[in-house]
Amino acid sequence: MTKIIITGFMGSGKSTVACALAQLLRCEMIDLDDVIESAVGRSARQIIEADGEPRFRELEQEALRTLLQTSGKYVIALGGGAWISEANRRAIKEHGATSVWLDAPFSLCWKRITAAAEQRPLARNETEAFELFSSRTSCYELADINIGVTEQESAIELAAEIFQALDKGTN
Repeated sequence: MTKIIITGFMGSGKSTVACALAQLLRCEMIDLDDVIESAVGRSARQIIEADGEPRFRELEQEALRTLLQTSGKYVIALGGGAWISEANRRAIKEHGATSVWLDAPFSLCWKRITAAAEQRPLARNETEAFELFSSRTSCYELADINIGVTEQESAIELAAEIFQALDKGTN
């Protein structure tokens, strides 16, 4: 596999696991939100708060399409909402990328969200976050590989699980 896409709800560990997986695969790790921030000069939170979520999703889609057209071997950590877009999922498939869902329970995601220093604009309270989590689950289930996430597993252990699942897919 040359392109691996990590998806899941905010707080599921996408960036951390993507970094560990990239090290295991000896390739580059790309955080889609970081790409957008570099291009626009503002964080995802700042864009959503100033310009609205629809504008952020447009920028996200443009950045993802550009990355998918780039040759090379890499792991991309999507933002929590990028996978929800059918156009993004289609682009990922068209470019032969393998998608991996980090299936973390809401309680773990919420624990991580509240422990983070920066507030998430789409998860201002637990009720709002849970509704978003519930509404996105059916889309996350469409990923090629589903990896269950527990609090006890490290990013390295999860990356190893993904590596094994990828290996099985190529045989």
